[in-house]
Amino acid sequence: MPHNRPSIAIGAVFAIVFAAIAPAAPDEEAPPPNPEQTLTNNLGMQFRLIPSGSFTMGSERGNADEKPVHEVILSKPFYLGIHEVTQAQWQAVMGSNPAHFKDPNRPVENVSWNDAQEFCKRLSEKDSARYRLPTEAEWEYACRAGTKTEFYWGARFSGDFAWARDNSEGAAHTVGGKKSNPWGLYDMGGNVYEWCQDNYGRYPSSDQVDPLNSDGSRYHVDRGGCWYNDGEYCRSADRGGRLDDFRDFFVGLRVVREK
Repeated sequence: MPHNRPSIAIGAVFAIVFAAIAPAAPDEEAPPPNPEQTLTNNLGMQFRLIPSGSFTMGSERGNADEKPVHEVILSKPFYLGIHEVTQAQWQAVMGSNPAHFKDPNRPVENVSWNDAQEFCKRLSEKDSARYRLPTEAEWEYACRAGTKTEFYWGARFSGDFAWARDNSEGAAHTVGGKKSNPWGLYDMGGNVYEWCQDNYGRYPSSDQVDPLNSDGSRYHVDRGGCWYNDGEYCRSADRGGRLDDFRDFFVGLRVVREK
């Protein structure tokens, strides 16, 4: 089960932090990142500075595991990869390329959550900065980019924004080949699923500040849909859970560089 702080304490913290960093009400249109606040590391990986803020997490119209819908505050800004980690970047850090669809500019796939942890560890050592997987809340907040619709582009799937079963021709594609979300992040829907840091479990019923489910289970969250599945899985709130050693040719990652 996700970590659930006492409701009185979390409510008080939520009110204090929210007043300091957020607009008048949760899930108002979030401020766009400044295009100048883009960072490129020594491997050529690009990151966008995502502002702190608040949003409504989950969907009343979605699957059972997307409920209860709840308010979330992310109290600190963070840098998130503009693209999914590519095979060339994985090769440069790990010395191998496990991907099924070999191409240096396509996302790496066929990597487990454990593999992703090792990648973040080695990348941190290589670049003298701390890298990690995004929390599930960070991922959805960045994916939505201030939007409230089922997809970050609207109410229905669009092949202009994502690679899914209907338009992928049975393969992952070069990163950044579709339109970005409002914050300039590509492939947040489709192409490959992306591992998150959290264990997979039920949502809390109370408001949350910087949530992270670390209940110790071997199941971890993946997000974003993929080339293999129907477009419905590219919805911003859609979520799934897989064992930490699960590998397949539709699961990859995107990483956070801590500010």
